[in-house]
Amino acid sequence: MAIEQGIIIRMGAPRRGPATAWVRTVRTSACASCASRDHCHEADSKQEQEVEAINTAGARVGDRIQLSIRTSTMLKAIFLLYLFPILCMLAGGIAGDAMASRWDANPSVLSVAGAFICLGAALIIVRIRGQRMGGSDEYRPKIIRIISHEPERLAADNTALSCTRSEIEAGIGSQNGR
Repeated sequence: MAIEQGIIIRMGAPRRGPATAWVRTVRTSACASCASRDHCHEADSKQEQEVEAINTAGARVGDRIQLSIRTSTMLKAIFLLYLFPILCMLAGGIAGDAMASRWDANPSVLSVAGAFICLGAALIIVRIRGQRMGGSDEYRPKIIRIISHEPERLAADNTALSCTRSEIEAGIGSQNGR
């Protein structure tokens, strides 16, 4: 499981399904193979990015969190992005060479033509499949843990939880009418 850290900068738009949050995180080499990279928006610097993640931890704006994405989903995305086009190109070259002997044509020309035709078809498949994978919750990062809360929110929460000595003695607090 790949784990990254980030800070929640805003909550996602309400929609069907799980709640989401936009997280600012540092771009790593793992981002290149992530199926959710289409949901990311590069921030001001080349090292930071914004990622929409499923908020399973109930985090709020300003929280420092941990994101995770399953290794199996990353491996599927890596295969689709890198290996599948190469394998298709190789198969197209072999098929072009086999057809050349049947048609009495130049094997080099048909091998190159077959390789590029299969590569083009593979890139179309990668594009379509990548969009489907990116839209699936399985391929989107998830917020798994809140590391720390925003300092201003903690101060506000402590103020809300405080009460005067007379309220404590009377048995009533300032939170939720206690």
